[in-house]
Amino acid sequence: MDKTDTANKAWFSTYADILREELLLAMGCTEPISIAYAASIARHVLGRPPAAIKVGLSDSIIKNVKSVLVPATGGLHGVSAAVAAGVIADSPQLGLNVLSALGESKHAEIKEYMRAADVKVYGIESEDEFEIDLSATYDGHTARVHIVGEHTNVVAIQRDGADITAEYIKSHTCTVKHCDHKVLNMKNILEFAKTVDLDELRVLLKRQIDVNLAIAAEGLNGDYGASIGKLLYNNGNCSVRNKARAYAAAGSDARMSGCEMPVCIVSGSGNQGMTTSLPVIVYAEELGVDEDTLLRALIVANLTTLYQKTEIGCLSAYCGAISAGCGSGCGISYLHNGGDYDEIAQTLVNSVVILSGTICDGAKASCAAKIAMAVEAGIMGFEMARSRKNFNAGDGVAGDSVNDTVCNIGRIAGEGMAQTNKTIIQIMTDTENK
Repeated sequence: MDKTDTANKAWFSTYADILREELLLAMGCTEPISIAYAASIARHVLGRPPAAIKVGLSDSIIKNVKSVLVPATGGLHGVSAAVAAGVIADSPQLGLNVLSALGESKHAEIKEYMRAADVKVYGIESEDEFEIDLSATYDGHTARVHIVGEHTNVVAIQRDGADITAEYIKSHTCTVKHCDHKVLNMKNILEFAKTVDLDELRVLLKRQIDVNLAIAAEGLNGDYGASIGKLLYNNGNCSVRNKARAYAAAGSDARMSGCEMPVCIVSGSGNQGMTTSLPVIVYAEELGVDEDTLLRALIVANLTTLYQKTEIGCLSAYCGAISAGCGSGCGISYLHNGGDYDEIAQTLVNSVVILSGTICDGAKASCAAKIAMAVEAGIMGFEMARSRKNFNAGDGVAGDSVNDTVCNIGRIAGEGMAQTNKTIIQIMTDTENK
């Protein structure tokens, strides 16, 4: 395949950097794991387990931590469990894979720390949907860790009131996001996917395949959550369409129920990472394509998911699995047509229109069912485009172009659903207090 001359295309290398920043490993739902990561940094700064910790959280984080199990804790959930797990793990260098440092032998230590330490949680009236402000103390010494915007985007670290952010990040390889996702657009995504030297990204993409297939298999073989994946898979007696849905859902079944296996995330989310990639992998196997074609299709799927999330943000009332399902539909389209712009762009428009506005009501077992439906929307959007039976501008949120449609979804998720998010959190709080 001919390679494009990229010398005058500053965006080209940025696309590769975006994938390197985004396709990280994480064990467990990433909101509680981000809290654990912050707690692990605080312990490291203090040099010992804190006696007291205060954790300020934006509403959307509280929503996503409430019901999901924290892996490697022996079945615990909630903010205090995430804090304790991070403190005992004491491995901030692992980022969102921080709890992989724990084993069953640490379960009792985690529970003892929860009993002994004074952990207080409070809500933050934040302009950003993602904010963690964690303060820890021990024997008169203090540590503060502030994360904003993304799960590993550490914006401030303090020791005894002194700012040590730059020093700590440089010496401890904290993951700080630098790439501006606003450079993403559909035409350039396809050009990048078709022409990039795959050897630059092969290891990264093959890791995504391996770890996400592994947890999907675990979800299909185990008894996790509502077993949505197993229901769809039916012991292998299913179409490729249902197999694609089953694999993505099964990974979520396992992950939401505390499975101690890593996933490769996208847009800070393991569910989105699995929903973006697993359907593409399943279709690639069915079609018998070579490895390079699969990897290029995954690039399309990953970047298309991130393109949609640029205006939506990391967390919102808009279910991120929908964006990921639409991204997977574009990857599946690439497998069939080798990168036809009109078909792939229309796949995205069609699939976005089908399930636009699906709410995020926190991380929990039912995410697997939403994922199955998101993948269905992506596949239907592709099949519509392939048959030239499409939604057109003015059909609901469909705009005059794919970019207009993506911008419309960003408006819905941002200004349109701001009150929706508050209402969802209030409902969840009322239910918990009954």
